[in-house]
Amino acid sequence: MTTIGIIGAGEVGSQIARAAIANGYEIVIANSRGPETLKGLVEELGPRARAARPAEAAAAGDFAVVAYRYKPTHDLPVEALAGKIVLDTNNYMIWRDGNFPVIDSGQKTVHELRQEQLPTSKIAKAFTHIQAPSLFRLARPAGAPDRLALAVSSDYPEAVDLVTRLYDQFGFDTVDNSPLSESWRSAPGTPMWHHHVHGQSREELIHNLRRAKRAALA
Repeated sequence: MTTIGIIGAGEVGSQIARAAIANGYEIVIANSRGPETLKGLVEELGPRARAARPAEAAAAGDFAVVAYRYKPTHDLPVEALAGKIVLDTNNYMIWRDGNFPVIDSGQKTVHELRQEQLPTSKIAKAFTHIQAPSLFRLARPAGAPDRLALAVSSDYPEAVDLVTRLYDQFGFDTVDNSPLSESWRSAPGTPMWHHHVHGQSREELIHNLRRAKRAALA
């Protein structure tokens, strides 16, 4: 059985854990405050979930989810995540994070910076433009006429393939917006972002990604 290591147990990490459990995965989840603080969440998730420290969650996962914001200084378990696909759920939000000139100038995206923090991992931007509580509400079976789509960006085709399978299991189609240098197209403030509450079809998402302009991020 596939195990997902989730680092970050806030709204996003917790909801991805719920969706993963519902689809037959095992979860090892961690936060910055210690596994004892996750007792209630683990009890809710059931026997296929356990709490651990970040390095333990990273080591246990066949792949990992990083569900907290980017910071230039970090304590990510680089060695435990080496060689693994890592789904980065973060968005760059100036009101919360402050300004990073290298992002504001368009030189790099926040997900390229995360890739630099984890140079031996394979980063994929995923689950960044859907509100966490909506993962179940917006999910639809494959082939449903009202099925919605989510974007993924990565420099690694195998990471895109993994996210595509996961999205499909969770009830969504996929639009590949690779590489990471193009991931700004699905950032807050872009045309596709205006649909992050109620979602958009695959065709609408493709169209809105193409409409994005760098100036929209300023």
